[in-house]
Amino acid sequence: MGTDAISAPVTGLVGRPVVSNATRVVVKAGSSSLTRPDGHLDRERIDRLVDCLAERARQGHQVVVVSSGAIASGIGPLGLNRFPRDLATAQAAASVGQGALMSAWSAGFARHGLVAAQVLMTADDFGRRVHYRNAQRTLRRLLELSVVPVVNENDAVATDEIRMGDNDRLAALVAHLVRAEALVLLSDVDALYDAPPGTAGAKVIPDVWSLDQLADVRVRGPGSPVGSGGMRTKIEAARIASGAGIPVLLASADQAADALAGRQVGTMFHPAGKRRTSRQLWLAHASSSEGVLVLDQGAVRAVCGRGASLLPAGIVSIKGSFQAGDPVDLSAEDGTVVARGLVNFDSSELPDLLGCSTRDLAVRLGPAYEREVIHRDDLAVLVREAPGRENEDRE
Repeated sequence: MGTDAISAPVTGLVGRPVVSNATRVVVKAGSSSLTRPDGHLDRERIDRLVDCLAERARQGHQVVVVSSGAIASGIGPLGLNRFPRDLATAQAAASVGQGALMSAWSAGFARHGLVAAQVLMTADDFGRRVHYRNAQRTLRRLLELSVVPVVNENDAVATDEIRMGDNDRLAALVAHLVRAEALVLLSDVDALYDAPPGTAGAKVIPDVWSLDQLADVRVRGPGSPVGSGGMRTKIEAARIASGAGIPVLLASADQAADALAGRQVGTMFHPAGKRRTSRQLWLAHASSSEGVLVLDQGAVRAVCGRGASLLPAGIVSIKGSFQAGDPVDLSAEDGTVVARGLVNFDSSELPDLLGCSTRDLAVRLGPAYEREVIHRDDLAVLVREAPGRENEDRE
């Protein structure tokens, strides 16, 4: 479908059954959709959104909410006249705003006889495998109990500069975490355009089948004074989710009912890959690398093209200090990071193993060394095409 096919949302036509039929859906609401310009919660808009989500739950579907708005909700009560620019003030605003935000969600769902649960997460919860698995178990159990999880980044204790746009990425990771069948991103923009909305001649892009088709699309940063995401973070979230087999619908919060009903609104990012395992998704998008293994060209082709395990013979050099079980990046000799995996050796052990076959290592050092540096099940390939050669992997 061409980019000029839709100039305005079309209602009344069921054209996105992948969303309406999803038995488990993650819905992300941006700050601008939940708060007023004065920095106070917009209870009316929140209640309208809750009505849509509650109706979905009444139909027997499971709903997970990813909610921005903690910092924005604290601006008004604290008497601030703008979005905080320093970390301490942002954390203070989040501390005040998160309680009010969760109260609004809880009260809204209670009107429909539903219980909402607050789930606050940090980057560390995704970066550490044990935390990741614990979050997964918690969310799945809440859904089994017919509770509506309301997930937000734990801004009040964040140690890095707070960027609310990260909640788009958080939503994509949560969608995979709970094995959602669809992700709906709601904001103050009704779709993805081929140029910034309001630009003369800008047209809606109704469907994205490959992110390559967005090469010439011009996007900009935050469109709201209470948000810091913008379209770039939404495209990145769509890349993460659709690349893991999860369809993504981008629409405005005012279109929530139509979006959840599967009507022809917004922009649909169609799945561009098969579902990854939780471990692969965590490795690719949530883990933090502790070091780098530089591979020769043959090893790059084997890992990226054939889905092979990484053996010591294909490693040229190592960088950094790490222990067995840590995530490490795998790079080509030109510096391109091609994969990430869980390493089976300490960095102090590897120098003596480089370039050697596992058979030779078993003879020289014992049978314990006749194993992969990284097993294929603990590898996440990050590029579709190995540097210098067309990728042989046709996932």
